[in-house]
This record gives sequence, structure tokens and C-alpha cells, in this order.
Amino acid sequence: MEPDATRAAAEPRLPAAYWRLWWATGVNAVGDGAFAAAVPLLAAAATRDPRLVSLVSAAAYLPWLLLSLPAGALVDRYDRAGLLWRFQAVQAVLSAVLAVLAASGRLGVPVLAAAAFGLGACAVVSANAAQAIVPDLVATPLLHRANGHQQTITTLGSQFLGPPIGGLLFAVAAAAPLGMDAASFALSAALLATLPRRRRHPAEHPPMRTAIADGLRWLARHRLLRALAVLLGVNTFCAQLGNATLVLLATRELGLDARGYGLLLAGAALGSVLGGLTGARVIGRAGVLAALLAGLAVNAVVFVGIGLSPDATVLGALLAVNGFAVTLWNIVTVGLRQRLVPPPLLGRVGSVYKMIGWGLIPLGALAGGLVAHAFGLRAPYPVAGALRGIALMIATPVLIRALRDR
Repeated sequence: MEPDATRAAAEPRLPAAYWRLWWATGVNAVGDGAFAAAVPLLAAAATRDPRLVSLVSAAAYLPWLLLSLPAGALVDRYDRAGLLWRFQAVQAVLSAVLAVLAASGRLGVPVLAAAAFGLGACAVVSANAAQAIVPDLVATPLLHRANGHQQTITTLGSQFLGPPIGGLLFAVAAAAPLGMDAASFALSAALLATLPRRRRHPAEHPPMRTAIADGLRWLARHRLLRALAVLLGVNTFCAQLGNATLVLLATRELGLDARGYGLLLAGAALGSVLGGLTGARVIGRAGVLAALLAGLAVNAVVFVGIGLSPDATVLGALLAVNGFAVTLWNIVTVGLRQRLVPPPLLGRVGSVYKMIGWGLIPLGALAGGLVAHAFGLRAPYPVAGALRGIALMIATPVLIRALRDR
């Protein structure tokens, strides 16, 4: 046997159950990408007010602030595979209803915001369960590789394939990308229903309030993950401050049409795909601390540059660089949570982490709409970049101490 073949045979492989999760993630991500391209275009068609456009984005993320804690308790209490496919089935129904309303011309900003909230509420549970189930399917030494594959397929679907498809379908009929999203949820749910079950009997768990408190206490006592959660909250606030009105910057300031906007999002995904494919190797060579700090520094600089972009090409390139940095951050931090949090607490601690880390996204979206309305469509990005830079300077000593003590 050749040496390369011997090494390949000796290298541990990800199990078949993981690859079913991977395929479900990819199918769902393509639909999500089409949906993500269509909804801002629907909102922009319904109103020219950036505050109202940002309201739809805020509604999609508000469940992360309101529902994360009980969702985490559910993920630790019940079978994670069952939660995944059931909540994605509900999302399929909601997307189908939204497609029917779009076809009948009854989609305004209030309906879009309500639908975004409903889909986001389901996503709180399904996203938490999707991260918590990976250690159930994959051995600890393979977590970085598994998370990198998950990031790659999510980016390929939701940012590279889905948005241009959504833009093209939207140009044909506003309901088409929404119908595609419904179909992707249904197919993903069917795949997830085949995952192995781990029965978790509710009678064996403490009351919901006690279970939630256990997750809160565990994260509060862990200096590294607590610092990362707070830093994530600041950065996602800033990200949405800039991105909430990206559709208006692209279509009204830089003159892109619906198909061009979809292609812009797809081009931006190239950096995220590269990050997913190479992230584990970059982290292995540079180390966790260097990868985290470099990703955060790049985010801050790139956001300032986005606000100064002279055309769509430069904008797309900067978004791609940002995508690489964000993916690197995700691979590192998700892997740290999966390794450091005890498996029985993974859902609850993850939900507290996400509540802190994503709970400010709705406020960031609303702030972005206000800044864009008051100072112009380019203004939110430099403001967000400056805030990210300040947060990085404050957080760097904390991260250095926490990682050295780990």
C-alpha cells in the first residue's frame, strides 16, 4: 500500500450519521439563502424608509433575546434529532404560508416582520439543537473538522448558492424564493428524521426554571466562554448595525438590481467558504488566541472600508474578507463550547451564550436603520467598525488571560 493511502486509511472518518446532518444543513441552507435575498427585496419594494426595512431584520433576530433560555432547556431535555426535524417542519409550513401571501399580493412590512419573527423563533430551537447534536455524532478529536464542514456547507448554501437563486426567482415571481425555502425545510426535516435518537426523559431533569438557572450559573463562572459571549454580543450588534440596510446601500447607492444583489451576496460568500475549508488548518498553525484576535481585527477594519466602497466590486470583496474572518471566529468558538461544556449542559449553556451573543442583534438592526436615516446609507458601517475596534482593544487582555488559564 502506498504511504498516502496508508495515512488516509488511518485517518479517522466522520460517521454516516454526521453526513446526513451535513446534507440536511446544506439543503436547508440553500433555501435560507434564497429567503435571505428575497425578504430584504420585498421589504425594500414595500417601503423606502430604512427604519422600516431594519424592522424586518430586527424581528427575525428578536427570538434570540426572548426565547433562547427556554429553548436551551428543551434541547437538553428532549431528543435533539426529534426537535430538529419537528421545528424545521413547522418552518416549512410558515414559509409556504408566506409564499401564498406573496403570490396574492398581501405582503407588507407588518406581515414580513411577523413571519420573520415566527421563523426566527423556530430557528432558535433548531440552531441550538444542531450545534448541540454534533458532539453526540462525532468524536471530540474530529470536532474542528466537523464544525468546519458545517460552516462550509452552510455558507455555500445560504450565501453562495441560495442568494443568486433567490434573486433570479424573485425577478420571476416574488413568491418563488419563499416556496423554495418551504421545500428546503421539508426535505431537510425528512433527512433529520433519520438521525439516531438519544432519548432524554423529562422526568429525569429538574424543573425548567432550575434547568435554565444551571446553564446561567455555569456560563457565569467560566471566564473564557463568558468573555467570548459578551464580545460576540458587541460584534453581532455592530454587524447588524451595518448589514440591516445593506440591501438599500447595494440597490440605491450602488445601483444593483435584484439579481445583482443576489450575486453580491454570493460573491461575499467566497470568503466564508474559504474560511470553512481552511479554518481548522489556520487555527492549528496560528493557535486559538491568534485566530480569534486576527478575525476580530479584520472585522473592524473591513467594516470601515465597506462604508467607503466606491462600487459593488469593492463592496463584494470586502464582504468576502469579512466572511472569512467571521467563519474563523465561529469555528474556534463553537469548538471551544463543544469541548468545554459538559454534554448534559450543552444546550442550556449554548442558549445562554446565544442569548448574550445574538440578543442584541435586533437592537443593532434598529440602530442601523436610525443611523442610515439620519446620516446616509453608508454611515452605519464606519460607526460599526469603530465600535468593533474599541471592543477588541478592551477584550484583548481579558482573552489573553482567560486562554492562558484554560
